[in-house]
Amino acid sequence: MSDPSSAADASARFIRDSIPAGGLFQGATWRISPEPFRLGESLAKEFESLGRVLLQFYRAVNLLYRRSVEGSAPAWVAEVLDRGKPPELIALQRDPALKNEIPRVIRPDVLLSDEGFAISELDSVPGGIGLTHWLNQTYAASPSQSWPVIGGAMGMRDGFVSIFGKAKRVHLVVSEESASYRPEMIWLAQQIQDGEFSVRNTDFTEFAPGDAVYRFFELFDLAQVPNSGRIFELARAKQVRVTPPPKPIFEEKLLFALLWNRNLREFWRQELGEGFYLRLLKHVPRTWVIDPTPLPPNAAYPGLELTDWRQLKGLSQRERELILKVSGYSPVAWGARGVYLGSDLNTSDWSVAVEQALAGWSQSPYVLQRFHRPRIVDSTWYDFASNTLQSMPGRVRLCPYYFVSGDGEAARAKLGGVLATIVPADKKIVHGMNDGILVPCVV
Repeated sequence: MSDPSSAADASARFIRDSIPAGGLFQGATWRISPEPFRLGESLAKEFESLGRVLLQFYRAVNLLYRRSVEGSAPAWVAEVLDRGKPPELIALQRDPALKNEIPRVIRPDVLLSDEGFAISELDSVPGGIGLTHWLNQTYAASPSQSWPVIGGAMGMRDGFVSIFGKAKRVHLVVSEESASYRPEMIWLAQQIQDGEFSVRNTDFTEFAPGDAVYRFFELFDLAQVPNSGRIFELARAKQVRVTPPPKPIFEEKLLFALLWNRNLREFWRQELGEGFYLRLLKHVPRTWVIDPTPLPPNAAYPGLELTDWRQLKGLSQRERELILKVSGYSPVAWGARGVYLGSDLNTSDWSVAVEQALAGWSQSPYVLQRFHRPRIVDSTWYDFASNTLQSMPGRVRLCPYYFVSGDGEAARAKLGGVLATIVPADKKIVHGMNDGILVPCVV
């Protein structure tokens, strides 16, 4: 009979020794578990079909914005989505050449709670694509046990390749703001043998007609990306294809507030279909835009029974199971920055966060979201210093990666893999950190 501890030791060492020489993240490490994270069969099936729902949601968002601009949907929708954006970026977003373009990588952040799962936000410029491919490939090849990872050993790589269609050259343009992810993109590009994929800095301009560009930089950071003007000029001329498209609407967390807005209910029902609409409402936490415009004295924010946002300050800590976060177009709108958990703050700090959210309305709107506390999961990691397997009760965030290939109605979103980030149970907000565990998922 084999010794489980020796199998864990062999698996953990194989995983560690398989890390590429150049690493996968600049200056970042994580705890290695000899086993992937196990999903129940029902959740795995949910993830398999969730990409269709999220793709349709992005299509509907794109249509809603266009209709709002054209006057056939409420004008306030475009007004709030354009808030704080420079005129040239708004013009780019509205350019007819980009009319039907939506992100071709869709990554929801999913938290497992005692009630099920909650999609806290969507990321259209996600990190982790190369990392998740490496995890899937490595765990699937483990000599102690070959794990049947979701998406398969090559699902992430093949999915990423598929989003660029017939492009002969693909340029992965990585900004300095996203530089910590450059090693994983370099490694990923090296794994693709059936096309010319290259990681480029922000001064590269030798794009040719028929090329594709993967935009690994946020739109708030365009001033630090010198070649962005050239990239977008070629995209408008339809000489190169850029994904994600230069549309800041897809980098806004307030999209979930629009989903919950009663005034838009019939639009969502029509464009999503009743089934997809109800499915999203089931898994997307209630979300509100922090708009400081005064309400009439006999009105209240639905689901909160507050008549003024400053009344948030008076809620008890138990009532503050709420997240305040910057919606988008801000250097603190990604990487768990600009996020405030009400139940984790004292009254004074929470009050400061509320005032900050109200003050941000003119340039960087905030959203308020119900917090679904992640449940505790059992996990293990291997301590190479003591050569022992350590148990770690933790909280997990799951990130399924969907890759959209094809155009128009023929476009399909395919699941490439699922990344699990497990952090110690005392961490309230789940995000990658040195004492966290990063693993792929299996059924």
